[in-house]
Amino acid sequence: MRPQDSAIALGDAPLPLDIDALRADTPGADQVIHFNNSGCGLLARPVLDTMVDHLTLEASIGGYEASAARAASVREFYQQLAALINTSPDNIAFAGSSTHAYATALSSIPFEPGDVILTTRDDFISNQIAFLSLRKRFGVRVVHAPDLPGGGVDVAAMAGLMRRHRPRLVAATHVPTNSGLVQPIAEIGRHCRELDLLYIVDACQSVGQLPLDVAEIGADFLAATCRKFLRGPRGSGFLYVSDRVLSGEYEPLFIDMHGARWTAPEQYEPVDTAARFEEWEFPYATVLGCAAATRYARGVGIDAIAARSPALGARLRDGLAAIPGVRVLDRGPQLCAVVTFAIDNWLPQPFKAAMDARRVNSALSFREFAQFDFGDKDVDWALRLSPHYYNTESEVDTVVAAVGELSRFHPAAR
Repeated sequence: MRPQDSAIALGDAPLPLDIDALRADTPGADQVIHFNNSGCGLLARPVLDTMVDHLTLEASIGGYEASAARAASVREFYQQLAALINTSPDNIAFAGSSTHAYATALSSIPFEPGDVILTTRDDFISNQIAFLSLRKRFGVRVVHAPDLPGGGVDVAAMAGLMRRHRPRLVAATHVPTNSGLVQPIAEIGRHCRELDLLYIVDACQSVGQLPLDVAEIGADFLAATCRKFLRGPRGSGFLYVSDRVLSGEYEPLFIDMHGARWTAPEQYEPVDTAARFEEWEFPYATVLGCAAATRYARGVGIDAIAARSPALGARLRDGLAAIPGVRVLDRGPQLCAVVTFAIDNWLPQPFKAAMDARRVNSALSFREFAQFDFGDKDVDWALRLSPHYYNTESEVDTVVAAVGELSRFHPAAR
């Protein structure tokens, strides 16, 4: 296939989706049961072909020359992601990962001793560590909003903490890495706008799985990856930067020649777009792969994806909950395609190895990834399964059967 070819008519994907066509577009779909889309989604063939094609061009004519030849295609990275989250291409910056994007955004905020960062108990581990690092270096205070009894942040209580502390930054992770919880980020954002508070959202586990509209969310920054549910390549992500931030003269701590102009021996001027949060060097094959992946997801239809993927997660969750010795851990008023569970009498690595042997891709999550959440649930580890729209109901049932089989093994066999 040429890079633009696909087994489905992109932009005209039917409802329900043509799963056979989607799987034909996915080389790995017949190799494994890939339930690790929270880690990396399987590349679609048009994404793979786009990247290989560009690397071939680099090898043929040179890296600088290849990026110049594909300048219009490179711009599509910004155009496709802007269309996906309802913003302008000028508000999108490429990043090497969601964590890189998030840290770059944090570095642009001039924290002072006593400033408050208000976040949730389910923020991503790297974000929590970054907040603690800021506390160590700048003397900021980190305040965690409480959860509702049934799971998920108590937005009313969080709004009360906003009014009480007037935080320098409000932070929320849309979908944590350690559970299927979907946090009400737009509701949090409405309170931030009412109080004129700076707001950052981690959408690493939700972009490509759930609809995202930055105008509705009201975020000043939104960081995400391309490798997970968006099904792009590893080593890629993006940062959304609001007009308010750009006009407010926020800039990353280590701005470089791509993000600024050296206007005089003692002066520089940041560029007026989100490019000020980028660096000069780009992995262009990766950038083009991200553009292809975003184009592909939009062609499939994010609303169709958002209907199917959580439905597969719910089927999986229900099947696992019926197995003796298995405890499904996901809690909250809205759940997605990420499913976590604990199982009696198994150690983590042997259990994952047993799933690997059955050609089921999964991931382990440990208490150090989610000190608050796993502490509340009294678990030291969990297995995370994350189907996506190209997976099948039959695969869900096969995975449930595999976990059921393993749950019946005598502990001495482990």
